[in-house]
Amino acid sequence: MPNRRLGLLQANLICMASMVVWAAGLPAADVLIAALPPLTLTALRMSLAAAVLLPLWLALDGWPALRDARWGRGIVVGAASIGLGAFLLIVAQKATDAVTVAVISANMPVIGMAIEVALDGRKLTPSLVLGMVLSLGGGLLAYASSMGSLHLGLGALAAFGSLVVFTLGSRVTVTGFPDLTPLGRTAITLTGAAIGTTLAAVLGQSLGMPVTDWALFGLREAGALALFAIGGMAISQLLWILSVGSLGIGMASLHINAAPFYVMLILFGMGGKWDWMQALGAAIVGLGVLIAQGLLRLPRRTA
Repeated sequence: MPNRRLGLLQANLICMASMVVWAAGLPAADVLIAALPPLTLTALRMSLAAAVLLPLWLALDGWPALRDARWGRGIVVGAASIGLGAFLLIVAQKATDAVTVAVISANMPVIGMAIEVALDGRKLTPSLVLGMVLSLGGGLLAYASSMGSLHLGLGALAAFGSLVVFTLGSRVTVTGFPDLTPLGRTAITLTGAAIGTTLAAVLGQSLGMPVTDWALFGLREAGALALFAIGGMAISQLLWILSVGSLGIGMASLHINAAPFYVMLILFGMGGKWDWMQALGAAIVGLGVLIAQGLLRLPRRTA
């Protein structure tokens, strides 16, 4: 259930910021996937993110907040949703490519709205349906030129599974810890994800899963991990949970389809090419957000 402590404009801007920071960390994933097994990479990413947020939570909210938090629930939610979702996403990207993962991720608004309809009693209105269609269409348009390279199969299934568990986990992170601040909710679930994925990585290697070759992990990979974990997870997830708490998981999910445009903007700032197709896709996504949230009303039919 969304809280209303943030204004609608503020919540949307924070959600956009979350997508920008998350998108900035995506190029780092390609560097790390080549050097580390998926489970090891996920455990390192979650652990570093938790190590950043836990001291911040302690400093801002105080020891009683940490002491009285529902740690059992936090560990379960974090491991079973945030950690599992992040792991499946890396598996998907390793088995397919970034385009396939991004196209499947464009379905997040549909999943988010379906969750709210099923669990929160949200009613589908023409504006809401049109907003979802525009968000999905804008996200797919950004990858129109690459659609021929899509890879379906187990990798695509892993990407879809990641999307479902992460969307559910984001909702439970907000609804399952009503007494915590957004920082506390994010920190406790990322700590749970760190514990769950680390235990899974240790168990996996003891059972014969691929062993990490630390010789492949140098300064370049360490920098990429810092960007992927601190920016693309700790900061991004904190902003995401803050916006979900005000917008709801369905409305917040509409923003994910503007991520390709943010990636292009970042690369353009570093000397890359401007892509008008991705800019158009982002504009369509933005239009969908405005319509779905009632900020831009559809014309009423007159008799």
